[in-house]
Parts: sequence; C-alpha cells; structure tokens
Amino acid sequence: MTKKKLSSKTHKNKKSKLHRKTGKAPGTVTYMGKREGAASRVTIINYNSSDYEVHKADSVEAAIKHQKPAMLQWVDVVGISDEKFVENLGTHYGLGALVLEDAVNTQQRPKIDEYENYIFGVFQMLYISDDNELVAEHVALALVKNGVLVFQELEDDVFEGVRERIKNKAGRIRNRNSDYLFFALLDAIVDNYFVVLEHLNTRIEALEEEVYENPRQEVAHKIQELKKDVLKVRRWIFPVKELLSRLIDSESELINKDTKMFLRDALDHSIEINESLQIYREMSMSLMEMYMSNMSNKMNEVMKVLTIMASIFIPLTFIAGVYGMNFDNIPELHWEYGYFIVWGIMIMIFIIMAIYFKRKNWL
Repeated sequence: MTKKKLSSKTHKNKKSKLHRKTGKAPGTVTYMGKREGAASRVTIINYNSSDYEVHKADSVEAAIKHQKPAMLQWVDVVGISDEKFVENLGTHYGLGALVLEDAVNTQQRPKIDEYENYIFGVFQMLYISDDNELVAEHVALALVKNGVLVFQELEDDVFEGVRERIKNKAGRIRNRNSDYLFFALLDAIVDNYFVVLEHLNTRIEALEEEVYENPRQEVAHKIQELKKDVLKVRRWIFPVKELLSRLIDSESELINKDTKMFLRDALDHSIEINESLQIYREMSMSLMEMYMSNMSNKMNEVMKVLTIMASIFIPLTFIAGVYGMNFDNIPELHWEYGYFIVWGIMIMIFIIMAIYFKRKNWL
C-alpha cells in the first residue's frame, strides 16, 4: 500500500513538471528542463580588430556595464533556470517575450525566427562526455546588431575553438561583423555533429562484431539503446539543414552577403550529416535483424546436433528395447555370444550413421 502511494506521488511530481506552462499566457518565461536551481553566470567577450577583453558577471547590471558600442560583444549566459535573470537580460537587448520563452524551453524543436532587429535560433548542441556518453544540450542564439547572445544550460560546450580564434586573432573573425560570429557558433555546433556521428559509427561497428561473434541477450539491449540514440540525434539534427537554408535565403540586413557564402559551406556539412544519419538509422535497424537471424542460426545448430544424436540413438534404443523385453521365448537370449553380437551390431549402426551424416555435411 505504501509503495503504491509513493509511486503515485512520483508520477504526480513528474506530471506537474511537464505541465508547468499549462494555463500560462504566451510569452511567459518558464524554464522547461532538468537543471532547476542553477545560478545564471555571464561571460562577456568584447572585441574588434585591435582590442580584446573578457568579463565575468553574475547579475544583469554587471553584464550591461560591460557593453561597449565600439566593440562587438559575445554575451554567453550559462544557466537558464533563473527565469527573471534571463528575462531582464533579454529585454535589455530587445528580445521579445516569445523569444525568451523559447530560450529557456529545453524541449523546443530547432528553429530560426527572423525579426526586425534580431535573428533568433534554437539548436541542440551535441557532444561526447568524458564518460563516452552522448550529451544533448539546449542552446539558443540571438544575433543582434553589435553582437550575439548565447543561452545554454551547462558550462561545457563546443565553442572553445571560437573563443581561441577570437583571443588569438586567428582567421578572419576579429575583422568581421556580428553575423560572422553567429555563423562561427553555428558552424561549431554543426562540425561537432561529425564527432557524434563518429561515436555512433564506432558503436555500430562494435555491435556488429558482437552480433557475429557472441549474440548474447545483452547485445539486444545495446542495439535498442543505439537505435534510440540514432533516432534522437536524427530528430535534433534533421531540421538544421532547413534552418541554414532559411538563413542563406534571408533578406535580413543583419546577415551580409559574404557570410552567406560561409553558411552555404555549413549547409553542405549539414546535408552530409543527414545522409550519414540516414545510413546509420538503417544500419541500426538491420543490426536487430542480424541479431535475430544469428540467434535463430545458433538455435538451429543446437537443434541439428540434438536431432542427429536422437537419430543415432533411435535404432540403438530399438535394439536395446527388443532384447530388454521380459518374454520367456527369445531365442537370442540363450546364445553364447549374443551379448557381444548385439553390441557389435549397435556399434556398426553407430559408425555407419556417423559416416552417412558426415558425407551429408550434417556433422
């Protein structure tokens, strides 16, 4: 009885978490995720062709203080469960209520929305953790006139290369506008999808060997987990191709013509990734068929051995049964060498049947 009550309570808490937005007005900033209570921290990177500076802030006021019109600004917000913090910061940069609602909704499907003064996008940032586990992190990007705002849940991300390029003045990023920074962050997300694909490919190859060599029951569970991961990754990555196409076709003044050339390169990568994912999806589904087929073959081998053993012992059992009957008048029972003759016949039958099965390649 107690167990039942606990189970019901857990279900109720789970349900209330999933339906936190129910009944609220559109545009209400409501965090939808699993990392509630995390404090929001802001890292501001200001830069231009000659200057570079980094600032940390734990309040909206401190973040705003470091805003410099003469420099491009990358505002990186880590921890989005503090709804008031995100709302105040986003409002300062002119982001609308519906946009901020999507920024803190970790269940939001990847999307791109264009507005008069900014472009907003939601993506899933995928990477492999130190424990070799697939991690999916919600990330929202907002391109404004003089910078880019990034909203993410965890400090770990795939943007370290972009930070290094800005810091070391590598490449063209320090001489470009904010749209190039927006592209660079998108490109880092897309490029890391290749790392995830390599991880999935390694798992598929390892499972193929296990299926062929030792198709245990645990392998079936691994295949199911792989199928789930491939489908999840496909759901997160598949829309990105369309979103990049929309950015390329965009007539927004925030995106320069030169940047669209780089976006086309990211689009090519996205198309390649989607094609690979389709192949991995088919391979993961065929793995289960291979597993079932190998298990069936293994069972057939066992049945074949048992059938051959039964076939060999049937005539021997027949002979033993005949001479094991309790009739008084069985002439052979009184033969002096009857016992040895029966043994000889049984051994001969065994040898003949074994040779026959061998020639038929049944043994």
